[in-house]
Amino acid sequence: MQLGFVSAVLGDLSLDEVFAVAAAEGYQCVEVMCWPSAKVDRPYGGVCHIDVSDFTQTKADDIRALCNKHGVQISALGYYANALADDPNEAEVSRNHFRKVIAAAPLLGLQNANGFIGANRYRPLEENFQQFAQVWPDIIKYAEDRGVKVGIENCPMLMPYTWPFGVNLARTPAIWRRMFETIPSPNFGLNIDPSHLVMQLMDPIAPIREFGSRIFHAHAKDMRIDRYRLNDIGSLEPPMSRSTAKIPGLGDVPWGLWIGALTDAGYNGPVCVEVEDEAFEHSLEDRKRSLRISRKVLQPLIA
Repeated sequence: MQLGFVSAVLGDLSLDEVFAVAAAEGYQCVEVMCWPSAKVDRPYGGVCHIDVSDFTQTKADDIRALCNKHGVQISALGYYANALADDPNEAEVSRNHFRKVIAAAPLLGLQNANGFIGANRYRPLEENFQQFAQVWPDIIKYAEDRGVKVGIENCPMLMPYTWPFGVNLARTPAIWRRMFETIPSPNFGLNIDPSHLVMQLMDPIAPIREFGSRIFHAHAKDMRIDRYRLNDIGSLEPPMSRSTAKIPGLGDVPWGLWIGALTDAGYNGPVCVEVEDEAFEHSLEDRKRSLRISRKVLQPLIA
């Protein structure tokens, strides 16, 4: 496995500076964010370290030169938007831009592009699934034709204004199973993140046995459940009302068991730290410190 981090934590730095931090902190790779612009649309969203809008081989070669300069690789390109949004314009922009992300990957010598399925939070599951079955086969075929594997993150995006359905359909193993039955392509899989299962009060390890062959990329984010708060407000409130995103080692994810399960499943790809821990947001040095702590927790497990 290769230890990396998601570039969104350093959204205020240039790509050159991001790679420099990665090298200095002992990381082997970075998942690079590719929003259409650097306009922040939500916390840790809207980050654009590679603009794929008018991407060329020349631009790709310049980025590969930066990788060589710092001795750091790109694990995948990431764009986490809502291709099934209730707003038709938002959905169309998301679909079109994700195709650009997919097309940029092989120019960079990459095989991975990560994102969300999306969801219309105003519609029930079955209607969302029908929309998924209409929209996503063409996107995956587009990726297949370019030799790119699409890894869908299992973040349900359950915030107060999106509760209770969220804006990413791919939130549970039951739904993943249906997704892969509908689109059995070997280029369609998961960017698995244990924190989102813990946040839903689920076992973060059990799904790896069934879906190991579908895991193309992994995020390492921790989640702490406040049991006192859970006992006070119950499980019918938005999950982040009783959960806190943490860096690896400071939450409830059993990292040794999780990495061990990935190993047993034959996974040997990137494990990228995703920092969304408010305790480390105050300064650039705090964010670097969060990466330093995370590396010390995870590196011994995947060395």
